[in-house]
Amino acid sequence: MTYVVTDACIRCKYMDCVEVCPVDCFYEGENMLVINPSECIDCGVCEPECPAEAILPDTENGLEKWLELNTKFSAQWPNVTTNAGQTPDDADAHKGEEGKFEKYFSAEPGKGD
Repeated sequence: MTYVVTDACIRCKYMDCVEVCPVDCFYEGENMLVINPSECIDCGVCEPECPAEAILPDTENGLEKWLELNTKFSAQWPNVTTNAGQTPDDADAHKGEEGKFEKYFSAEPGKGD
C-alpha cells in the first residue's frame, strides 16, 4: 500500500503534508503535489494533515488513475520538503471544488526546495 494525492489538491496545495512526511516523498507540480509511491513508507501521517482531504490510501476503490499520475509526475517534478509560503492565496476558494483535474491540471513542475 501507498498513499496518493488526488485532484482535491489541485489549486489548493496547502502543503501541510510536506511538513510532516518523515521520508520527504512529496513532489511539486505547478498547482498540485504528488507522492512517490516507491518512497512512501505508508505511515499515513500526511493524510489527516491535508485540509483538502486530497491524500488517500491507494487501497480505496477507483484510485488507479491517481496511483499512475503520482508515479509518473513524482519522476518528473522536483522534491519538496518544506512549505515555504507556496500555498496559493485562493486555495480556500477551490477547496471542495469538483472537476478540478479537467479544469486546472498542469503537468508543469513546481519550484521544489
